[in-house]
Amino acid sequence: AFSALLEDLGQSGLLDETLVSCVGEFGRTPKINPADGRDHWPYCYSGVLAGGGVRGGTVFGASDKNAAWVKDDPVTPGDYLATVCQACGLDPAQEIRDLSGRPFKICEGEPISAILG
Repeated sequence: AFSALLEDLGQSGLLDETLVSCVGEFGRTPKINPADGRDHWPYCYSGVLAGGGVRGGTVFGASDKNAAWVKDDPVTPGDYLATVCQACGLDPAQEIRDLSGRPFKICEGEPISAILG
Protein backbone atom coordinates (compact mmCIF):
# COMPACT_ATOMS: atom_id res chain seq x y z
CA ALA A 1 0.00 0.00 0.00
CA PHE A 2 2.84 2.42 0.85
CA SER A 3 4.66 1.91 -2.44
CA ALA A 4 1.37 2.15 -4.37
CA LEU A 5 0.58 5.45 -2.65
CA LEU A 6 4.00 6.85 -3.56
CA GLU A 7 3.64 5.61 -7.13
CA ASP A 8 0.18 7.16 -7.48
CA LEU A 9 1.36 10.47 -6.03
CA GLY A 10 4.37 10.44 -8.36
CA GLN A 11 2.30 9.69 -11.44
CA SER A 12 -0.25 12.40 -10.61
CA GLY A 13 2.48 14.97 -9.96
CA LEU A 14 1.48 15.42 -6.32
CA LEU A 15 4.49 13.79 -4.65
CA ASP A 16 6.58 16.97 -4.67
CA GLU A 17 3.94 18.80 -2.64
CA THR A 18 2.81 15.91 -0.43
CA LEU A 19 4.89 14.70 2.51
CA VAL A 20 4.31 11.04 3.37
CA SER A 21 5.50 9.75 6.75
CA CYS A 22 5.56 6.18 7.99
CA VAL A 23 7.04 5.38 11.39
CA GLY A 24 6.23 2.99 14.21
CA GLU A 25 6.63 3.46 17.92
CA PHE A 26 8.93 0.46 18.41
CA GLY A 27 11.35 -1.78 16.63
CA ARG A 28 11.50 -5.47 17.46
CA THR A 29 14.02 -7.26 19.62
CA PRO A 30 16.98 -8.59 17.66
CA LYS A 31 16.52 -12.05 19.22
CA ILE A 32 13.60 -14.43 19.12
CA ASN A 33 11.86 -14.88 22.50
CA PRO A 34 10.85 -18.26 24.05
CA ALA A 35 7.42 -17.99 22.37
CA ASP A 36 9.10 -17.78 18.94
CA GLY A 37 8.25 -14.09 18.60
CA ARG A 38 10.00 -10.78 18.99
CA ASP A 39 9.19 -8.24 21.67
CA HIS A 40 9.06 -4.44 21.51
CA TRP A 41 12.49 -2.82 21.25
CA PRO A 42 12.52 0.97 21.70
CA TYR A 43 16.26 1.38 21.11
CA CYS A 44 16.37 1.08 17.33
CA TYR A 45 13.57 1.47 14.80
CA SER A 46 12.97 2.94 11.36
CA GLY A 47 10.97 5.77 9.87
CA VAL A 48 10.34 6.73 6.25
CA LEU A 49 9.72 10.17 4.77
CA ALA A 50 8.91 10.61 1.08
CA GLY A 51 7.97 13.48 -1.19
CA GLY A 52 7.29 17.01 0.07
CA GLY A 53 10.84 18.33 0.06
CA VAL A 54 12.64 15.17 1.15
CA ARG A 55 15.59 14.08 -0.99
CA GLY A 56 14.43 10.79 -2.54
CA GLY A 57 16.54 7.67 -2.08
CA THR A 58 18.46 9.07 0.88
CA VAL A 59 19.28 6.77 3.78
CA PHE A 60 20.20 8.46 7.05
CA GLY A 61 21.59 6.63 10.07
CA ALA A 62 22.44 2.99 10.58
CA SER A 63 22.05 0.25 13.14
CA ASP A 64 24.57 -2.33 14.26
CA LYS A 65 24.68 -5.68 12.43
CA ASN A 66 21.86 -7.06 14.62
CA ALA A 67 19.58 -4.01 14.25
CA ALA A 68 19.71 -3.78 18.03
CA TRP A 69 21.38 -0.41 18.60
CA VAL A 70 21.89 2.78 16.63
CA LYS A 71 25.40 2.80 15.18
CA ASP A 72 25.51 6.01 13.13
CA ASP A 73 23.57 9.30 13.18
CA PRO A 74 20.94 8.71 15.88
CA VAL A 75 17.64 10.54 15.42
CA THR A 76 15.21 11.34 18.23
CA PRO A 77 11.43 11.49 17.79
CA GLY A 78 11.81 15.27 18.20
CA ASP A 79 14.31 15.37 15.32
CA TYR A 80 11.89 13.41 13.13
CA LEU A 81 9.06 15.82 13.98
CA ALA A 82 11.32 18.84 13.39
CA THR A 83 12.15 17.43 9.96
CA VAL A 84 8.45 17.00 9.16
CA CYS A 85 7.80 20.58 10.30
CA GLN A 86 10.68 21.96 8.22
CA ALA A 87 9.53 20.04 5.12
CA CYS A 88 6.04 21.49 5.61
CA GLY A 89 7.39 25.04 5.86
CA LEU A 90 7.08 25.40 9.64
CA ASP A 91 9.91 26.56 11.87
CA PRO A 92 10.12 23.79 14.51
CA ALA A 93 11.59 26.25 17.02
CA GLN A 94 8.69 28.68 16.56
CA GLU A 95 7.05 29.61 19.82
CA ILE A 96 3.31 29.13 20.02
CA ARG A 97 0.94 29.47 22.95
CA ASP A 98 -1.51 27.02 24.45
CA LEU A 99 -5.06 27.94 25.51
CA SER A 100 -3.73 29.31 28.80
CA GLY A 101 -1.27 31.55 26.99
CA ARG A 102 1.82 29.56 28.01
CA PRO A 103 4.57 29.61 25.38
CA PHE A 104 6.23 26.49 24.00
CA LYS A 105 8.14 25.44 20.89
CA ILE A 106 6.42 23.41 18.22
CA CYS A 107 9.02 20.72 18.96
CA GLU A 108 12.37 20.31 20.66
CA GLY A 109 14.23 18.46 17.91
CA GLU A 110 16.56 19.55 15.13
CA PRO A 111 15.64 18.98 11.47
CA ILE A 112 17.69 16.34 9.67
CA SER A 113 19.11 18.69 7.03
CA ALA A 114 20.91 15.84 5.21
CA ILE A 115 17.59 14.47 3.91
CA LEU A 116 15.88 17.74 3.04
CA GLY A 117 16.07 18.89 -0.58
